Amino acid sequence: MGPLPPGGAPSAMSPLGSLREVRARLAEYNTSPDGAPPRTHGTEFLYGPGFSIEIATSSEPVMQGIITVTEDDIAMPVLFRLVRTLKWRMMDMESGRVFGE
Repeated sequence: MGPLPPGGAPSAMSPLGSLREVRARLAEYNTSPDGAPPRTHGTEFLYGPGFSIEIATSSEPVMQGIITVTEDDIAMPVLFRLVRTLKWRMMDMESGRVFGE
């Protein structure tokens, strides 16, 4: 999730950016498409070290992505650095715990 808007409630969401901006920001963390042809159902998968991110391609701006962690030891340091540096937020869907600003 994007940073909290000024004066926003913790549940408020700001955009992460345009699809192009999100791809460019995630590329700095070794996270990008795998080179497969684009899917036709409106989502794109980006693969990073120990995780993948599914983002909607059918609407601009990107409001959120779904992260699937496959290797905790590899993924979590990268994800925490990404959240801290980009001032994004990450929520654990099982516990509801939010990481980041």
